[in-house]
Amino acid sequence: MMRFVLSCLALLLPLAARAEPITLKAADGVPVFGEVWLASDQPNGRKPPVIVAFHQAGSNHGEYSSIAPRLVAAGFTVLAIDQRAGGDLFGMHNRTVDTLGHSVDFDAALPDLEAALAWGRQTAAGAPVIAIGSSYSAALVFLLAAKHPGELAAILSFSPGEYLDGRDTVHRAARALRIPVLVDSARSPDEIAAAKSLLDAVPAAGKVQIVPQTGGVHGASTLRADRDPAGAEENWRGVLTFLAPFARS
Repeated sequence: MMRFVLSCLALLLPLAARAEPITLKAADGVPVFGEVWLASDQPNGRKPPVIVAFHQAGSNHGEYSSIAPRLVAAGFTVLAIDQRAGGDLFGMHNRTVDTLGHSVDFDAALPDLEAALAWGRQTAAGAPVIAIGSSYSAALVFLLAAKHPGELAAILSFSPGEYLDGRDTVHRAARALRIPVLVDSARSPDEIAAAKSLLDAVPAAGKVQIVPQTGGVHGASTLRADRDPAGAEENWRGVLTFLAPFARS
């Protein structure tokens, strides 16, 4: 009976997290819309670590609507934004694209990630800040970390590849990193190889590659049970293990 009660509580815990709307401003003046899921302060009074989360092509912050509450339950505040390269997947509008009037090339979304990183660092108040990228933003988080050394504690990159301008733009950024990196992908030989190639380029310790044995879909959706019913839990185990040291920082 007690095991049943604990299982029910584990399922209900993520539901306690509530999203709050937020508007940031990128360095070029573009308004960047999103939502924040707030974790409680730590027992020692420190602010919780912050995860800034970025979506895939044609998408918006709704990609993280069922992912963020579980990260909050693990002790992280989560900000998910609508980048200016996106669309209306997951049943939600990309308000940044709507306000701008059009979607842009992937590379042009980097200022939106930088605005989220600045917010994350201010909110974390010295606690770790971690970036999650999905598909094209899984490539951009390598550039974000390389451009802002010392500002990110780690990155998680779901289905990364050379999606940006230049033949080896993302690999060059990977070679500059000195932080832990996790890569994940669909159960596709091409995706697995692309993720491994980028991870191999990172000189830092603490590198992890998740290779799904069951299920597995493109991008951060691999953590969504509605998109990856067979493999979501397998991926979550790897992700939460990777994140655990930062939750205790």
